[in-house]
Amino acid sequence: MQRSSSPPGVAFGTGAYLIWGMFPAFFGLLAFASAAEVVAQRIIWTLVVVLIVLALAGRLRAMRSIDARTWRLAAAASAAIAINWGTYVYGVNSGSVVECALGYFINPLVTVAFGVVLFRERLSRAQWLALGLGALAVVVLTVDYGRPPVIALVLACSFATYGLVKKVIRLDALRGIAAEGIVAVPLALAFLIVLVATDRTEFTSTPAHFGLMLATGPVTLIPLLLFAVAAQRVPLSTMGILQYLTPALQMAWGVAVMHEPMPPSRWAGFALIWAALAVFTTDALRRARRARRDSSTAEPAGEVATR
Repeated sequence: MQRSSSPPGVAFGTGAYLIWGMFPAFFGLLAFASAAEVVAQRIIWTLVVVLIVLALAGRLRAMRSIDARTWRLAAAASAAIAINWGTYVYGVNSGSVVECALGYFINPLVTVAFGVVLFRERLSRAQWLALGLGALAVVVLTVDYGRPPVIALVLACSFATYGLVKKVIRLDALRGIAAEGIVAVPLALAFLIVLVATDRTEFTSTPAHFGLMLATGPVTLIPLLLFAVAAQRVPLSTMGILQYLTPALQMAWGVAVMHEPMPPSRWAGFALIWAALAVFTTDALRRARRARRDSSTAEPAGEVATR
């Protein structure tokens, strides 16, 4: 499908990032349960919903064609996203929404750093500058918090790891989510059985708790589907800009609703992150424009060569 910044495509992408941005409001309602129980319930109900969607689409049998290597990659992706989910829920329910937002602000920089370390990618001067500003921001925030921003770093690294695995796994969005859930659901079920046996589960304590846990399935899947649709219709450069909606909304929620402290030193750290992202995004847009210009100038020559 041809990629263009069509209004429907941008609307789908905006919808996905807006929903993710409001996650602190939803997961804050789950403070009655531990982060581990929420993750276990989320794995189970997300899998249930995605299997229903695959069945309705007549694509459930396609799961049988997944080979052993892909299942191993799905297991790696599942482990990374489970760490991400658990850390996020813990952060939201421990009053660290702003630090969670920081994790998703620095995630693009961590992804670039992974590319350098793991794939020996060569960076431009602008990208090195962005990484340097990001590293300086982490130092400033470490001094401000009196400790490294562990929640933010775990969120950024786990999601970057998840993205790396998703980059090489040969599955579409729905089958990928289903495969990740299938490999994780035995552990999730075993954990919940232990909680029930020791009378430590909150899942069935009230109808409201039951409904909220059940809602983790569609709440997880809907933005992923919106994102998948948008990614087919919108250039990556546009999606790269839209992604900052999520941490911006999460930070606004932490400051305006949760009233988390934001001393000047913390604002300075975030300002460095935003400066790094501005440099990084400007460089990415410049490269995208150059690539489009080069492809448009090369196309006529290719047509002449084939005549």
